[in-house]
Amino acid sequence: MAGFLDRAKEQAQSALAQGKQKVDEVQEKRAGDALLKKLGAAYYAERRGTGSPQATQEALQALESHVATHGDGFLHGN
Repeated sequence: MAGFLDRAKEQAQSALAQGKQKVDEVQEKRAGDALLKKLGAAYYAERRGTGSPQATQEALQALESHVATHGDGFLHGN
């Protein structure tokens, strides 16, 4: 009986870890999407004359930092 409970506990922990990983991936994608949107908005504002090159550069740096940390999977629709 103890072996069965140990296997059940291992399976539950594995499922929990997989679920947490998926949640983390979704949160990273959302953060990347938000940074990409912010960059687009900064660039658009700069082109219209209501923004600044500095704001565009800061948004680009934030996006590049995110990509360096989490990868660019969110850019490919994954």
